Amino acid sequence: MPLTSSPISQRLEGYFDFDKRLFFLIIVLIFIVIRFITNDIILQAIPGYEQLEEEGTFLIFHIFNALNYLWTPFALMWKFTLTAFVLWIGGFAFGYRVSFKKLWQYIMIIEIIFVLPELIKMLYFMTLPESVTYQEIRNFYPFSLLSILGSEGMDKQNLYPLQAINLFEIIYIALLILVFHTVSRRNLKQSTKVVISTYVPLFLLWLFFYITVYR
Repeated sequence: MPLTSSPISQRLEGYFDFDKRLFFLIIVLIFIVIRFITNDIILQAIPGYEQLEEEGTFLIFHIFNALNYLWTPFALMWKFTLTAFVLWIGGFAFGYRVSFKKLWQYIMIIEIIFVLPELIKMLYFMTLPESVTYQEIRNFYPFSLLSILGSEGMDKQNLYPLQAINLFEIIYIALLILVFHTVSRRNLKQSTKVVISTYVPLFLLWLFFYITVYR
């Protein structure tokens, strides 16, 4: 008996019915522009920024950032591919057939959720006085465990994991469930099992690995 799309799936497919290649270019451009502005704010927060800039002290910083901007599309493609592969394998393990290509495209689209914290960070520090420090900007991540606990006295290896556990990641997991539900045409309970048993453990394992290897 062929599986049918639920009303949620039909709605989601309608929302996602646009040129995926153009969307990829747009989301890459958005990330690059926001990070460029945020990096400029970070630099200006460093005491004596203008003098140090004239002396060429930030040459390595600028080179590193330029390479980071160039790497952005490849980093995003790697993330989409890895996430899609994990869910695709998870679906296969549960006996569900899913289209890897469609899974990849939909995962790319929901990545837009992570533009919000980048945008909030940029706008937040654009409105603050110049007394804000470089470290405060680097450690800030809205609606994260780190924003609740604070970074003062925190071990450095715990900063990124506490940033990574945030409201946007939770929303992203919920969206992954909807994506798998739409692509596989399995019900929400089955889709939740796949995501919770694949993506979530991998995400937590990555954070644990980061803490243990951090130097």
